[in-house]
Amino acid sequence: MNVPEIIYEKDDFSDILKKDDRFDSRAYDFVLDVIHEACSSAKGHVTGQELLEVFRDLALDAYGPLAYTVLNDWGLRCCEDVGAVVFNLYDSKRIGKTAKDSPEDFVGGYNFKREFCDPFEV
Repeated sequence: MNVPEIIYEKDDFSDILKKDDRFDSRAYDFVLDVIHEACSSAKGHVTGQELLEVFRDLALDAYGPLAYTVLNDWGLRCCEDVGAVVFNLYDSKRIGKTAKDSPEDFVGGYNFKREFCDPFEV
């Protein structure tokens, strides 16, 4: 995904939420942060799988053992949900993509419960 340089202002994502209310506005905020982090680290385009890696790392860093609960509360229950948020952001012209980018890039990424709960099991 390519992200144009923008001046960040608080976005309520109301235009997206009117069309697709599966995800909380905080999910869109978080995924935009993930995209910006991934693109700045990669110095350009990143794949869906690369975004999922950054998503996992940032969620665990930010929320630790609560990551699974927080993400579920926002409507993010699997990698395909992350892809849906990414493509909603694209459809709303907040981010760009290449011709090769597809929602299928997020299918089968990893199991949320295993990635966000297992590291904290005692």
